[in-house]
Amino acid sequence: MKDKPKGPAREMGARRGRVLEASSPRRGLTRARVEVGEERVLALAYPLFSGEIREGDEVLLNTTALDLGLGTGGVHFVMANLSQPGEARLGEAGHVMKLRYTPLQFKSLSLEEAHGARLEEGGDLGGMPVMVLELHSMVLPAALAFKRAHPGARLAYLMTDGGSLPLAFSDQVEFLRQEGFIDAAITAGQAFGGDLEAVNVYTALQGARHVLGADACIAAMGPGVLGTGTAFGFSGIEQGENINRVNVLGGAAVTCLRLSFAEKRERHRGVSHHSLTSLGRAALTPASVALPRELKGEERGLALAQLEAAGLPGIHTLCWHETAGILEELAGLGRKVNTMGRGLGEDPFFFAAAAAAGREGARCLEKSEQEAESLWS
Repeated sequence: MKDKPKGPAREMGARRGRVLEASSPRRGLTRARVEVGEERVLALAYPLFSGEIREGDEVLLNTTALDLGLGTGGVHFVMANLSQPGEARLGEAGHVMKLRYTPLQFKSLSLEEAHGARLEEGGDLGGMPVMVLELHSMVLPAALAFKRAHPGARLAYLMTDGGSLPLAFSDQVEFLRQEGFIDAAITAGQAFGGDLEAVNVYTALQGARHVLGADACIAAMGPGVLGTGTAFGFSGIEQGENINRVNVLGGAAVTCLRLSFAEKRERHRGVSHHSLTSLGRAALTPASVALPRELKGEERGLALAQLEAAGLPGIHTLCWHETAGILEELAGLGRKVNTMGRGLGEDPFFFAAAAAAGREGARCLEKSEQEAESLWS
């Protein structure tokens, strides 16, 4: 019997299978090898919904995304453990429901329930830098650049519900935790699995500052941005909306462009139309837009012309940072770094832009600390 090759399955939807082996690489996630007919497939299970998965269990798999060839990492998902149907917990505390009005709805102890008084007392972010990013693949270079520039600072990651909903799905977040590049994680909206669960991005930002004691925060969706090719029809448009949220709460909004010169699709070449729409039309308040100093020549000219045509320089402040050292360190991490199937060597400016945002976030924090010290000197 051969392992199933990549590509669309012959059947679509839900299929039964038998677990051949299972392991739990981290809290909230189980990986399983499952026998489905004459095939062996990789499947992910979330114990919150399925309970513990054991060898020999019969499971029901959701195969739709992989059947369609979507970017789920080449796996199926366990919908139910048919051999152990009573083991799912569906939450243990709290009264706030996530995945509401679906068969998978579960209760969670929200940040607002547990720390409401502290949020009301604190409220304002006090100038905390928030690096607002579009894609999950930007989080690692931004976090690394921030920590290298300001190693003593406490950095939180806020995962919105614009992409993957379970935090446990992200191998990147697990790596960031292990390496000390982020110190805590919050999940907002319908996303779940963070150290704190928040009803929305506003309270998640307040929680990062006033409950977790973060000096800075990265706000970005989980893996899996949705795009449709239309001007406003993409989940990453939350980047502009999140800039507004940061400014409403008195934070320092920092962001970067989705920048690529390896992209074959014209709408994403140079500065992606996602960035131009998010920052030029959805963002109603200003941010520091970080750019890599290594951007030169024709590529620099194209990017600046795109920004000028979209009117971004009149809204936001462009900030330039050296990023070559961060890209070298990324290459030496021994970890695959990629976006849209392209690696660091193929698409360096994509990662350089995110690294520049990390540098700018650290600069904003240093400036804020210096200003605070001058008040007491």
